[in-house]
Amino acid sequence: MDLVEVIPDRLHMLRFPIGQAYLWQDGEALTLIDAGNVESAAEIEGAIRSLGLLPERLQRIVLTHCHRDHVGAAGELAARWGARVLAHRLDAPVIRGELPVPEPVLSDWEIPLYAHGLTVPEAPPTRVDRELEDGDALGFGDGAYVVHAPGHTDGSIGIHLPDHGVLFTGDCIAAVGPLMLGVFNVDRGRAIDSFHRLAGLSSSIACFGHGDPLTVDTATALVKAAAGTPA
Repeated sequence: MDLVEVIPDRLHMLRFPIGQAYLWQDGEALTLIDAGNVESAAEIEGAIRSLGLLPERLQRIVLTHCHRDHVGAAGELAARWGARVLAHRLDAPVIRGELPVPEPVLSDWEIPLYAHGLTVPEAPPTRVDRELEDGDALGFGDGAYVVHAPGHTDGSIGIHLPDHGVLFTGDCIAAVGPLMLGVFNVDRGRAIDSFHRLAGLSSSIACFGHGDPLTVDTATALVKAAAGTPA
């Protein structure tokens, strides 16, 4: 795992072989955006300690959607340190293991990529302490709120911190190579609509589920990429 500073004393990216998570600091209070795979708990705890912070200060884990590379370690971390797990209402039953993970509609070129993604260990059923809706306040980042961004999954969300100009896109948008619509969508049309919605938030920093954060000309780049996404 690589630990990458995005905003000094505020935001770090935790990059795994597949996917990534983000750690937000409000002083000593910590919020984790996504949680890597099921084997990632020890690495996440180590990353927190390496920053001179305490894992017991982890207050919440916000899951952008129900996939295994985002949910994996959430249950273990929450059980160990008392953090609350938050996810959108529509993905919460999948995260809890009550419903199966929805199958995406794949283009031919996505099939080998999807097969590679399935090499990540399955996430165990994980409790969800709070089910989220569009516009909900999240209690960190001087006013973070939920932006429902369906299409990748029904309950996919973005997380917007307007006071800091930061946007977490989950897998709605990807930055692996060119800035693009995320892959493996259950509904491409809705995913494109969500791409446009997130791009319209005029963010100065965008943090993706896959690919490095965008910190320069971010708002313009997101709008341009959304506009260039074919239906």
